[in-house]
Amino acid sequence: MDYPNDQAPGAPVRSGIPEHGRIPKYYAVKAHIALLIEELGEGGLLPTERDLAEKYEVARETVRQALRELLLEGRLRRQGRGTVVAGPKLEQPLSLASYTEGVRRQGRTPGRTLISLDRFPCPEALAAEAGLTRGEPVWHMERVLLADDERVGLESTYVAVARVPGLDRDFDPDSSFYAYLHERLGIAFGDADERIETVLATPREALLIGTPPALPMLLIHRVSRDTEGQPLERVRTLYRGDRFSFTAHLGAHLGG
Repeated sequence: MDYPNDQAPGAPVRSGIPEHGRIPKYYAVKAHIALLIEELGEGGLLPTERDLAEKYEVARETVRQALRELLLEGRLRRQGRGTVVAGPKLEQPLSLASYTEGVRRQGRTPGRTLISLDRFPCPEALAAEAGLTRGEPVWHMERVLLADDERVGLESTYVAVARVPGLDRDFDPDSSFYAYLHERLGIAFGDADERIETVLATPREALLIGTPPALPMLLIHRVSRDTEGQPLERVRTLYRGDRFSFTAHLGAHLGG
């Protein structure tokens, strides 16, 4: 198979076109619109569906399907009644660094909106997973994640009340929970286990984040421990699939 000289390392091989050369009509239109996106640049206003259909001599439904995929991929976004070119995705490191640090590194302003802060006895399933004691008091804090005031995710944090007894009194919910633990309580993170999967948001989650229910989400489950190996938090975080990508540095590992 010939390898195109201008093929970007991270792009689909042969631009995703099968060797037999037959591709769906919408995909060809999508490729044309992708070139237009590069020309327009971030914030550029895309022509209407009608204009694009006339330009590429296809049905409006064909254009609509191409636009749907580009919207889901985060290359376009709705603005009012129009469609504009989206900015680059936020890169969040897979590390013990906080969401705040990750967003600030990219020149964006992080923020959070508190949805709820509740206290209840730890249920059996949470106790078994997070290394807590069944029935002990735990906090559940739910917050919408923001980047430059744009809603980009939803975070649920579970932590034992014994570790953070004053969470409802002396913690600013718009700030970094990690910074609060370290600077206010002297608690440092040691290690964590994480699992990532792709999901669709529930109707409630989509409403809180402000996205269509059909938009794919990146879901991260994390169980963290302090430097003494003691359980610290259990976090469930939804990130918008069209606004986030994740990065990790991998070291050498010997073995099969």
